Amino acid sequence: MRSKRFINSEQRKEGKNMKIVVMFVVLLAAVVFIGSAMAVPQGKTVEFTGGGNGKVVFDGKVHADKGLKCNDCHTKVFQMKKGSKITMADMNAGKNCGTCHNGEKAFKSGDPANCAKCHKK
Repeated sequence: MRSKRFINSEQRKEGKNMKIVVMFVVLLAAVVFIGSAMAVPQGKTVEFTGGGNGKVVFDGKVHADKGLKCNDCHTKVFQMKKGSKITMADMNAGKNCGTCHNGEKAFKSGDPANCAKCHKK
């Protein structure tokens, strides 16, 4: 014959707390996953000083619309160091943005016809 197990109020409380913790972890994982799916949130851009050609405006939505995720570039191409300097010479050598913007995978950053795609006066 099976014995009946009685759950006291302390055990019930522990079970409820465990459900809350599990729901929180699932919600946190969903937020992290969704956040990593977007390069820069919709409507937001990042601006960099761009010398004589004007500031450089990075619109993550344009890249996300092409199927890219943040970690496709960060930290593989960009090391996320504040104050890192990006130069056209480096890009033309296939570094930084030039890793993809080489004329094969994406428009060539070194082509003068493409300057206005990134630089804004």
